[in-house]
Amino acid sequence: MPPSAPLQVIDAPLPYVALLEQRAPERIDLAVVHCTELPDLATAREYGERVLYPSGTGNSGHYYIDRDGTVLRYVPEERVAHHVRGLNPRSIGIELVNGGRYPHWLDSRHQAMDEPYPDAQIDALVALLHALAARLPALRHIAGHQDLDRERVPASDDPSIQVHRKLDPGPHFPWTRVLAAVPLQRVLPL
Repeated sequence: MPPSAPLQVIDAPLPYVALLEQRAPERIDLAVVHCTELPDLATAREYGERVLYPSGTGNSGHYYIDRDGTVLRYVPEERVAHHVRGLNPRSIGIELVNGGRYPHWLDSRHQAMDEPYPDAQIDALVALLHALAARLPALRHIAGHQDLDRERVPASDDPSIQVHRKLDPGPHFPWTRVLAAVPLQRVLPL
């Protein structure tokens, strides 16, 4: 999607959106880039609809961007989505459809994230970030999930080995390209 093309967002609210905590959009200062670590958008939707908490809600991002650049909004900005530990009230979660480590997320033998991000997907991400920055005056920062969740956990194949719980968006995410194109500054781990 060229930067001059208008951003088209398909509203596809999750069934439990009304149960998510409300917030003031003017307090959102961080965009968090994730990858779904799932094979396709349909599977990501299935995972997003799963109820995991007593509140009747689950884990999801606000926006999902498919490999072809299609942008869907699962959760509106004025609701807190569950996508990154400790920072949900102040952040927007953007999920890029990408296989990541699927289906062996925590297997120490399968930690490579080899799938590149298509140009159409990155162009759509840049357009979305521009639209969000124009609409959310406090939005100044961007981070990858891997920058914010550094926890290591026992590997599923060998508990004596520690692996990163989150590695997304991973080594193929084009940070240089995205940061050069958006008005946001990357937050790096301490």
